[in-house]
Amino acid sequence: MTIKVGDKLPSVTLTQATAEGPKPVTTDEFFKGRKVALFALPGAFTPTCSAKHLPGFKQLAGEIKDKGVDAIACLSVNDAFVMRAWAEDQAVGEDIVMLADGGAAFTDAVGLAFDASRFGMGKRSQRYSMIVDDGVVKELNIEEGGEFRVSAADYLLAQL
Repeated sequence: MTIKVGDKLPSVTLTQATAEGPKPVTTDEFFKGRKVALFALPGAFTPTCSAKHLPGFKQLAGEIKDKGVDAIACLSVNDAFVMRAWAEDQAVGEDIVMLADGGAAFTDAVGLAFDASRFGMGKRSQRYSMIVDDGVVKELNIEEGGEFRVSAADYLLAQL
C-alpha cells in the first residue's frame, strides 16, 4: 500500500552519507520535531537525477529553507558510498542530506518501489517528493513513470 498524505512515516533504518563515512539513522530520529523536504529518485548518477532532480533542489535549497524547512533530504536505493560520491560530484555540500536506502526497506515500506531490472538496475525507488512535518506526510508528489514534473524542487517550493 502506498503512503498518503496524513500518514506517519514507517520506522526503518537508513544510512546517512557523511564526510566521516556511513552513519545509520532511523526515520524516527531523522524526522522527529522538524520539517523535512524529502525527494527520492531511481538512482545516483542517472541522467534525469543528475541533470535535473538533485541540481534543482541544490539550486533552490535556500528558498526552500526560507519557507520553514529544517532539512532537505535526497533518498535513493543506493549504498551510502555511492550517495556520498554523488554528493561530492554534484557539490551539494551541507545543503542536502544524502540518505541511502540500500536494501530498499524505506522504499518498500512506503510502497514506492519499482522493478528496474529491464534497465539492469534491480529494485529502485519511484521518483517523488514529499513534505514531512514531525514524521507525518503533509504533501506527496509521485511522478508517473518516466516523468519529471511534480517531484521537482520548484513544484515542492510552491507547496510551502
